[in-house]
Amino acid sequence: MDAIATETDVQAWLASRVVTYGKKLPGDFSVDTDFADIGLDSVYALTLCGDIEDEYDIEVDPEIMWDYSTIRSLAEHLGELGAR
Repeated sequence: MDAIATETDVQAWLASRVVTYGKKLPGDFSVDTDFADIGLDSVYALTLCGDIEDEYDIEVDPEIMWDYSTIRSLAEHLGELGAR
């Protein structure tokens, strides 16, 4: 990304990944819905972590998905890691 991503930008991007992967439709979840309730599995976690690394140029471990189990908490943590 060219500009600094805000936490809201990261939340929107993460939500778009959920929709892209076909896990839920827009409006079927919120930024506070637990990833387990969205349908997160280990393959999805690995794929999403790869996308995070590509999009924000930061390295993340797939376990991050369980440590920060909602879009809101993950976006906040990614901001702390320097998601740009």
